[in-house]
Amino acid sequence: MSQKIVHIVGTGTIGEPLIGLLVAFKDQLGIDEVTFHKRTPLLTDRSKVANLIRRGARFVTDSKAFDAFREIGLHPELETHEALDRASVVIDCTPSGVGSQNKVDYYERFKHNTLGFIAQGSEFGFGKPYARGINDAALDRDADQFLQVVSCNTHNVSVLVHAIALADGGPSNLVNGRFVCIRRANDISQDGSYVPAPEVGSHKDKKFGTHHARDAWHLFQTLGYDLNLFSSALKINSQYMHTIWFSLTLKNKCTAEDVIQRLRANDRIAMTHKKSANSVFSFGRDHGHFGRILNQTVIIEQTIAVRETESGWEVVGFCFTPQDGNPLLSSVAATCWYLDKETYDKRVQCLGPYFFPEV
Repeated sequence: MSQKIVHIVGTGTIGEPLIGLLVAFKDQLGIDEVTFHKRTPLLTDRSKVANLIRRGARFVTDSKAFDAFREIGLHPELETHEALDRASVVIDCTPSGVGSQNKVDYYERFKHNTLGFIAQGSEFGFGKPYARGINDAALDRDADQFLQVVSCNTHNVSVLVHAIALADGGPSNLVNGRFVCIRRANDISQDGSYVPAPEVGSHKDKKFGTHHARDAWHLFQTLGYDLNLFSSALKINSQYMHTIWFSLTLKNKCTAEDVIQRLRANDRIAMTHKKSANSVFSFGRDHGHFGRILNQTVIIEQTIAVRETESGWEVVGFCFTPQDGNPLLSSVAATCWYLDKETYDKRVQCLGPYFFPEV
């Protein structure tokens, strides 16, 4: 494959910033061209599509939508099948469930000449689950043509387990992990799905509670680990950031200072002394890449506490989830891995200015 072309399907809360990020850093990431697909011609989205084109991405849509887009002043360069046929890597950023259907309807037909297909967190079962820095060792270019980048909160749960428990003794050090995902109602870019008051979720999975622990278990299972994880979730009437309360019980004795040192040593983790989601969100707006913090979690340092229990040493604390920032980075890493598995992590370091040691 002579040209390295990355094609993004969808321009929502993940797709739009991902297109912008790939275009801005395509030379450093080893990408020749970025294309993106949008299905529906909407006047409310015209400015977004026009700006992505202005920044250097090539616009793709279905042949039947060409005329409707032209009527609102947007001119597609490529048709859907043509873009898929020439892409080196395809990243699906469509709403929940659409990516898995796209796999059946489109991607299976083009896998003969595409290096890899990547879907986002809601597409459980699309392919091998992946989070940068967690299970890179489990990736296999011969077997893993389809990858599922896990959700933002699953990234957070997983990096907590990885940094606090596994970094000191491996998987046998974790007795259990318990998580309460306190989710924002919707993204600031969305008008719908807002909740007027806290709304609790149900435990649909008898073993794991919610999909966050389930997906984290499957992520670590790619490394051969069978971890004791359970999560709960609720939505609150905020648009800022998800928050997670966590409890990790460890076999090995530790102190709060030990844990904080482990967290500080991990470049995928940002530490903060800020206690409010709005102040952390504001930092990302002012200093992130188009508002995004690319770390996998932001730990509120003064909330870390350790106590001895009958089961072991329990580590508790609070952290914020940089919403689409952590799956954005994993999507870029997975893309670069498909393009060149020998240099992918080195190439991703061009985004280092947006991995913050402190927020």
